[in-house]
Amino acid sequence: MTHDVRSALLNAALDAAERGWHVFPLRPGTKRPALHGEASCPGTGPCASGHRKWEQRATTDPDRIRAAWSRASFNVGVATGPSRLVVVDLDMPKDKSSSDAPGGTATFRALCERAGHAVPTTYRTRTASGGEHLYFTTPAGTRLTNTAGTIGELVDTRAWGGYVVAAGSTTPAGTYEALCGPETAALPGWLLNILCPAPKTPQGSSVAMTGQSRRYADVALNNEARNVASAPSGARNAVLLRAARALGRFVAWGDLPRHVVEEALQEAGEAAGLSAAECRSTLRSALNWSIRHNHARRQAA
Repeated sequence: MTHDVRSALLNAALDAAERGWHVFPLRPGTKRPALHGEASCPGTGPCASGHRKWEQRATTDPDRIRAAWSRASFNVGVATGPSRLVVVDLDMPKDKSSSDAPGGTATFRALCERAGHAVPTTYRTRTASGGEHLYFTTPAGTRLTNTAGTIGELVDTRAWGGYVVAAGSTTPAGTYEALCGPETAALPGWLLNILCPAPKTPQGSSVAMTGQSRRYADVALNNEARNVASAPSGARNAVLLRAARALGRFVAWGDLPRHVVEEALQEAGEAAGLSAAECRSTLRSALNWSIRHNHARRQAA
């Protein structure tokens, strides 16, 4: 029986690698990496030139995968960053005694409806806890990182710095299984706009660069206000906070007047359903934080 389980997990790892996804072993029956940590690194083999973490050691090499899974019935981890994946994690409510609490799946569906799109058809798995993982490919040159609650409550993402448990893996809570969508769809543009961090403004002290920076700031203001206005219930305040922190840098650098940013985001926040008081409180603290942390950067430019 153990041999059958090990063989099934090996096949799951090889199937993921055939898709171009970088895999690494997880401890049997768990979601924890099976590779050694930095404190116990022997400094040999793959770590001969320095400790290599699970993200660096994840592989698509069938020979390395067979060698690893020949040792034990390891679960399968997919390193999302090297695999050029963003996985949307739709979690279950923590308080399962409340049947009224919306889960991540319902929140994400509402977000899609608000954005005017159907829930994307893509490769998807059911997690051991009953949630879902939606797999998307990222555009070339885009480097996204993990998020928690940026999209909405119980809706997280895994990208660079993160991993997910692949279909076929089993924990005491249950089995991860593929549901539908054999193909992995590209990350929708509207979702990329929510996840993508605000681009760094062009730097320089010339008049031409100053004009370019101000035009860039105007575009950023319009984009962030649009994102706030379309934010779904459960994520409105988080999206407003992120927008204010992103735009605060332009206030600090003199590219946008503070009152212009406050008025645009206040209007967008109220349009999304936040109260005027909530908007004012979030904007004040987020802009103060951003201005304080970005002021020195313009001085050094």
